[in-house]
Amino acid sequence: MRTRNKAVPVAVAVALAAVTMASPASASASAATAVTIRVERTYSQTVSESSAQFTCPPNQVLTGRTHIGDENRPTTYYCSTIFIDNERVEVHSGDWSAPQRESRSNYVAPIDQALVGRWHDDDENGDTRYRTGALYWQNRQVRLTGAAWTGGYKESSHTTHAGYNQVMTGRIHSGDENGKTWYQYATVAFTG
Repeated sequence: MRTRNKAVPVAVAVALAAVTMASPASASASAATAVTIRVERTYSQTVSESSAQFTCPPNQVLTGRTHIGDENRPTTYYCSTIFIDNERVEVHSGDWSAPQRESRSNYVAPIDQALVGRWHDDDENGDTRYRTGALYWQNRQVRLTGAAWTGGYKESSHTTHAGYNQVMTGRIHSGDENGKTWYQYATVAFTG
């Protein structure tokens, strides 16, 4: 089978040349928008497990928790500040979630929001609520990607911390202090 060479109209040739020449510049622009993200633990507080309404300080999110014992023992919360290109990310905190019975609580933050607080009353039959925050850098929303659950920890003797550049986005608890607790963590991401 024979093919014939056809002449390309001048207007099409000029358009193709413009696209070809723009491609390397587009790649450079994408590289120029790469940012450096850092999640730095900046605060921790130990509170009563059975009667505490805890919220991280302004512009910080939850990145860990320690609990030893039953509801009469303390819980420690770990909060972190997120930096993009060494500039602090703003956290716009929302209201408290609806209450859930602690012994069968299951909470996941809305998309692209991190946990910033937990409010618990009484024992495993009491209520637990969560507070979340949306993340913004230079007035643009920061994304949270790759959310994944930890394995189950025994509630009465565990410590959990977020992985590299991750924040806490969910928690599940089943049973009393001898039951299991799982945490969901997601990675901070930003594309300009």
